[in-house]
Amino acid sequence: MAAEIYSIANPLVTIEQLSTSSSQLDGVPADLEASIRYAGAKLTQAAGIQLRLPQEVIAQAIVIFMRFYVGPEGGSFLINSAKDVSAAAIYITSKISAEPQSARSVLNVYAHLLSIKSSDVPERDSKLGSDLNARFVLEGSYQSERLILLQTEAKILRCLGFETKVIIPHHLALTYLQTLGTLAVPPIGQSTALARRTIGYLNTALFSSQLLYLTHQPSSLAVAAVYLAAREVGVKLPGNEWWEVFDVDREELGFLVVGLRSCEGFIESEKEKWAEHRCPLTVEDLEETLSRLDTNVAER
Repeated sequence: MAAEIYSIANPLVTIEQLSTSSSQLDGVPADLEASIRYAGAKLTQAAGIQLRLPQEVIAQAIVIFMRFYVGPEGGSFLINSAKDVSAAAIYITSKISAEPQSARSVLNVYAHLLSIKSSDVPERDSKLGSDLNARFVLEGSYQSERLILLQTEAKILRCLGFETKVIIPHHLALTYLQTLGTLAVPPIGQSTALARRTIGYLNTALFSSQLLYLTHQPSSLAVAAVYLAAREVGVKLPGNEWWEVFDVDREELGFLVVGLRSCEGFIESEKEKWAEHRCPLTVEDLEETLSRLDTNVAER
C-alpha cells in the first residue's frame, strides 16, 4: 500500500465567495461585517487562552470561524450569532486536538467573557481561576445553551462540507528559518528575536480584514512573515529570490507583505471605533445596532 502523503495545503475561498456574503445580502454593511468578524476572532482568541489551548488550536478555530461566514452560501451574522459560532469553532477544533474541551467548559468560559463590561474582551482574567466547570452557566440554562452549541457545531460542519482541516503556517515558518540558516538551535540572541517576530506577524494576520488565512496557502504566509521579520530585525537572507524555493512568486509575496503590514493598522482602527461600546456579537445586539444606524441615516 502506498504511503499517504500529508498535504500542507488548505482549501481556499474563491473570488465569487469574496465578492459578497450572506450577512451583506441580509443588509449588514461591509464595514460593520468586518468589525463583527474581527470581534468574533478576538473573542475566539480570548476563549482559547482561558481554556489553556495551544495557539495552534486557537488559530485553527479562528480560521473555521472566518470560513463559516464567507460567501453568499455561508452563515449570516443576522442568523448565526458570532458568539455562538466562535464557541462552536473552539469546541470543534479542541475535539480533534490533544486537549478536547467539554461543552460545559466552553460555555462557562464564553459566559464569563461576555459578562465582562468592557468594549474589548480581555484575553487573560484571573477571576476565572483554574476551575473551568465553575457555575458561570446556571444549571437551568445550561441544557439550552448546550443545545445551541451542538446545533451551531452541526451548522458549521454542514456549511464547510465537514472540511475542518486547517494547516497553520507557524511551524512551517520556523522550518523555513532553519532551512535558510538564520535560526540557531536552540534560538539565541538575534535568531530568537527573528523567530518571535515571525510568529507575531502570523498571529496578527489571523485578524486580517483581507482574510489572508482564507486566500493564501500556509507556505506563502510563512514566507511573507519570514521576509518581513528578517527586514525588521536586520537579518540578512540569501541574495537570490529565495522565496521561489518555497513555491512563492514575487507578486504573491509583495501582496502578502502589504497585507501583513496593514493588519496592525486595521486592529488599531477597530479598537478606536469600538472604544466606548462593544461590537455586536449576538443577533439581538446586531439588530439593535442596525436599527440605530437606520435611525441616524433618517435623521440626517
